[in-house]
Amino acid sequence: MQHLTFDLEDDYLLVGIHSTEEDFRLAYLINKHLNFNFTRYKENLDFKNSNAQFPLFEYKNEKTFINYYLINNKFLNVNNEQYADGLFGGEYSTTSYLIPEKKRVDYLLKIEGCDPNYIFNLIEKLNSIEQIITTYQIETNTLKSKNNLIF
Repeated sequence: MQHLTFDLEDDYLLVGIHSTEEDFRLAYLINKHLNFNFTRYKENLDFKNSNAQFPLFEYKNEKTFINYYLINNKFLNVNNEQYADGLFGGEYSTTSYLIPEKKRVDYLLKIEGCDPNYIFNLIEKLNSIEQIITTYQIETNTLKSKNNLIF
């Protein structure tokens, strides 16, 4: 009897982006400089066991059949339960990460359906945008939480 093996490889490339811009502003800048057409996805990326929600922007290039997803890697949850008395009264915040191993990365650019050589040119173009501090490719096989990028 012959056994079939199923090897689930990542069919996307991942770029880490460092920028202090808001997510909608970064999507606008990428649209402007790279002639993309990012639009805000109707729902945030969220998970069952967490209250974190990650804004998602999507661009599907119908000419090249490449899909791009711009995702905020950080979610800041401000808890404004104010206690009148005590040392720990007042507002506090917690930060959740889509990819906790990459806490310093502000945004993730997930690219589906492209040639691995394409990404070097894309990174060069992204780095030419003044408001982006730096971008680089992230090896997905090194990520423990890469399942968070399956949507």
